[in-house]
Amino acid sequence: MGEEDDQTFIEGDYAQQQDTTPLPVQYQLPTLSEIKTKLPSHCFRSTVRQSMSYVIKDIIYVILTFFIMFQIEKLFKYGYLFFPIYWYIQGTLYTAFFILGHDCGHSSFSSYPLLNDTVGTLLHTWILVPYYAWKLTHNHHHKNTNNIDKDAVFCPQRGIVDEPSFQNYLLYWFPGISWFYYLMFGYRPRGINHFNPFEPLFYNKHFIGASLSLATYLGMCYLMYIYAISVGFISLITYHLIPVFIFACYIVIITMLHHTEIDVPWYGDSEWNNVKGQLSTVDRHYGHVHSIIHSIGTHQIHHLFTKVPHYHLEEATEQFRKVYPDLVRINNEPILVSFSRMFKTFINQRSISHDARVFTYTKDEDNTIKKIF
Repeated sequence: MGEEDDQTFIEGDYAQQQDTTPLPVQYQLPTLSEIKTKLPSHCFRSTVRQSMSYVIKDIIYVILTFFIMFQIEKLFKYGYLFFPIYWYIQGTLYTAFFILGHDCGHSSFSSYPLLNDTVGTLLHTWILVPYYAWKLTHNHHHKNTNNIDKDAVFCPQRGIVDEPSFQNYLLYWFPGISWFYYLMFGYRPRGINHFNPFEPLFYNKHFIGASLSLATYLGMCYLMYIYAISVGFISLITYHLIPVFIFACYIVIITMLHHTEIDVPWYGDSEWNNVKGQLSTVDRHYGHVHSIIHSIGTHQIHHLFTKVPHYHLEEATEQFRKVYPDLVRINNEPILVSFSRMFKTFINQRSISHDARVFTYTKDEDNTIKKIF
């Protein structure tokens, strides 16, 4: 997929890249309540037993992967040649850790807030994510999905001037770098430091939660330091930090492709509403790792109803597609092909006018990376 006829238009004519006129409305979109009544009720219920079973399973997989690679390196003269395979597998499993912590952040892991935050903090801290601060900014993203003026994830930007830069080239080949940049500085023009509990979003109501999460993060840094001086810094890099970077690449690619496609509209604040925003997301299948990373590619239902745990996403999505086929956005193009295509399009087209009410990326026949080089 990836061509325009493979996508579903919800409303209006988005042939133009930018539109400053009021949107025509072809039909009334259903409300969230109306959509919810069409989905199986059990899909909105999580159980501690089922959620924890995935945590335990993934922890076992991570330990086994580490142990097998350690033995291969120890027993075989050229065992180190297997490290790229190890990095891919472990990085994928670290992404699974992130998705489970992501469920915790949405309270779809369980109905117990303390359990959610404890499990989420432990899983995310292992992969060097400041859980509590990220939870708050991520929920802000969900409340403003595809709102040009309020969202803070790969959104078009009003009035910026993009020049060719080495930075764009670097992020194209090593997207994980932008994840760590985002944690430190946020996404312009709505910057935020996830490591600063005194940020307004954290300080007013969530200072203690953000601080405890960061204290756990510091503890993880200390453990890595102990490991490095005991076993070796190279070992820390090869066994843990490179898989963390692979996870970071995963999460940047996943996040971008959830919200960035040729026919997916971004709305100015005056045109945005919650249903339109949540429907402006794209379902994608991640091939042989799709189930390993807990079906996070089935993203429309997740955005419509964050309380649906990952293990019910596929069932709820199947029913949603049957009842509302005209609202479905799905793209089956290979993931890395999609990322390459849409990253170039994003860089080349993300600068928009100050008065644009609706914006969509258009198919670039040339599709060169003119603003990367």
